Formats: sequence, C-alpha cells, structure tokens
Amino acid sequence: MTVHLLGPIQLEEEVERLIEWLATFGKTEKGGVTRLLYSEQWLSAQEALKEKMEECGLAPYFDDVGNLFGRAEGSSPSSKTILTGSHIDTVIEGGKYDGAYGIIAGLLATHYLLKRFGTPKKTIEVVSLCEEEGSRFPLTFWGSGSVTGRRSFKHIQKIVDSKGISFVQAMNECGFGQERFRQPFRNDIQCFIELHIEQGSVLEKKKKSLGIVSDIVGQRRYQVKVVGESNHAGTTPMPCRKDAVAITSELITYLMKQAKQVCDQLRVTVGKIKVEPNVPNVIAGEVVFTIDIRHHEEELLEQFCSTFSRHFKNVSAQYNVDILLNEWLNVKPVKMDQQLLRLSKEIAEEQNLSHEILVSGAGHDSQMFGTYCPTALFFVPSHNGISHSPKEYTAAAYLESGVKFLIHYLYRLAY
Repeated sequence: MTVHLLGPIQLEEEVERLIEWLATFGKTEKGGVTRLLYSEQWLSAQEALKEKMEECGLAPYFDDVGNLFGRAEGSSPSSKTILTGSHIDTVIEGGKYDGAYGIIAGLLATHYLLKRFGTPKKTIEVVSLCEEEGSRFPLTFWGSGSVTGRRSFKHIQKIVDSKGISFVQAMNECGFGQERFRQPFRNDIQCFIELHIEQGSVLEKKKKSLGIVSDIVGQRRYQVKVVGESNHAGTTPMPCRKDAVAITSELITYLMKQAKQVCDQLRVTVGKIKVEPNVPNVIAGEVVFTIDIRHHEEELLEQFCSTFSRHFKNVSAQYNVDILLNEWLNVKPVKMDQQLLRLSKEIAEEQNLSHEILVSGAGHDSQMFGTYCPTALFFVPSHNGISHSPKEYTAAAYLESGVKFLIHYLYRLAY
C-alpha cells in the first residue's frame, strides 16, 4: 500500500539545515568534521541530538556504551522494535554526511510519520550509534557490536588511544560504562534500516537516486614480510641478490593481475609499504606490506586467498627468502534480508525513484546487524564518490529523496 502523503513534502532545506547543524559539533578549520568516540565534541553532539529527539516527539535514552535512541512507542505491546539510524562518530577531518545523514534521515522520517499518522502499530526507534569508524581506538563497530552482542566490555579492557588514554577511562569520563544506563545488548529488534551516502561514484555516474544494497563485502587483511638480504648496491651482482623490494614488486604485480582476471567485483589493495633500510645505495633487506581483499562471496574470497598464498610460498622457495604471511582480519560477507530487499524495490518503483542494486564495498553498521536481524541498507549518491574528506558532498535533492523513501519504507513496516 502506498503512503498518501499530506501534500508535497518540502524537506530539502530542513535536511540540509540539520546536516549543517550536526556538523558544528567537531567542525575543523579545514571545513571537515572530527568527532571521535567519547571526545568532548562527540558527547556534545549526542546530548544535542537527545534534545532534538525530544523536540521531534520521541522519547530519548542512552544505553551504557553511549548509543542514543529516540523511541516512538507502538500501539501493539508485543511488537518488536524497528530500528533505523547510523553512527555519530567520524574519521579525522571527515565529511559531514557519513553516518550523520542516516541519523538525521531517521529523525525527519519518524517525526513526519508521527505528525501525519500518529502512533505507529510497531515501535520505531531512531538510533545514533556511538561508534563505527575505529578512528580513536583500534576497535570498530563498538556501537552496533554492543547492541548485537558481537562486542562486550571484555574487548576494551586493554585498549588505549594514541595519547595513552584507555578506552575504559574515556568512556567513564563521558558517564558511560558505569551501569547508570541500560545494558546495550538487545533482543527486541525486528529489523535494522540504515540510510547512508554511497561513498562511491556508481549512483552518480548512472544518474540513479537510490542504491539498494544486496550484499556487504567480506574482507581479508594481511601483513606480509619479505626477508631478503641487505647488501651493497654497487658491488653485489644481480644474480646474487636477495632484493626484498624486487621480490615484493613481483608479488604485488601478481596480486593485481590475478585480481583483474578473477572477477570485476574483486577488490585487492596494497595500501602500506615499509622498506628497510630504505637507503638509496643499499639493496633492501626487508619489506613489510599490507593486502586488503574484498568480495561479497565467501567462496571466491577463500579461493583467491588460498591461490595467492601458494604462489607466495613458491616465490619464497624460488628466491630462497622468507615470506611471512599474517592474516589479521577475516570478516565474512553479509547478505541483506531478501524480504526487505523486495520491499525496497517495490517502494522505489511505486515512487518512480530511479534505483540500482549495489554491493557495498565498505563496511557499515548494517554488517553487524545483518547477521543478527533482518537488515536493509540504502545509499544516496556521493558527488565524485568522495568520502572521509571535507569535500564529501551529496546534493540536497538526493538527501530529500532518500528521506522520502525512508518515510514510505518505515510506514510500510510500522503502520
């Protein structure tokens, strides 16, 4: 059933105003936003959002890790909660839309539904998740992971930030982690709905207003150490060398060629390289580099990783050098809920909203929720695909169409 909206909804100015308002908490001199977990800017933003939720007719509350919820109680007492929102934290010098848009969109959509249709049958909650990025502490998805039971207080006991401040201390100084609020784990969530900027250029290039995500990629990350032999650049003959840089270049070239041959949607990145001794006239004795591998099919990921691992062993034997491979991250791909996916397509078609089915190459809170409850993830276009940057931008018309889509979507789920 299509939602019969009360006249044309004008949301462009409102959604932009609220995006700009939220960006003032942590705004930098370069025009970006730095709002790290449990910082002064983070806490101010959460407290301000709490007040905004009250203004919008929601009943706000925190949990004990600092996730903020705004609750619109449903008339059916036995119903589970429909949860929508995203994360409040940013990367350092990040953009104003990443995470924030999903929270603002959920707030505007729920506020409209309450004004237009009154009390929902099923409870809707808008969530401002405390952390997703891992920008301050070496731990990601603390907010959604705590709600879904994938993260707990035992995971943070020994973690410190770059200044030596412990995770526990920072959390306590903001008033959390002391059992003053409800425990974060939930067993009453029917589904999680996340609206986000794409952080890529597919939608803009294809001139589509909405991305409907079918899968979130799995990720494997490795650290590779190539141990050769450091020696004189002028006196060591080429056949006698154990040049760690030359061997590393062969390994990287192999990875890139194989990735292109296997699948267009396979992503392989070597993002960090450290060379020792890193001197112009000395043959490198050691190289350490990283590999980031992503795809939405676990079988293909496993096959590719097994194949390149065997190749690295062969190269090690060929050159008589040590090649040490350490897998330090293994995140499984996550499929979005098929029923919610069908509903997404149906509503987009009813609204004549141009849309594209996408695989998300980035991790989102939906990755945590997707193995815990039915989950749907949607994108609006990002200009030039730029994100995690002050240059991050999404046109107001796309922001508005995303909120309107969410209004229809939440109506179909809750009313």
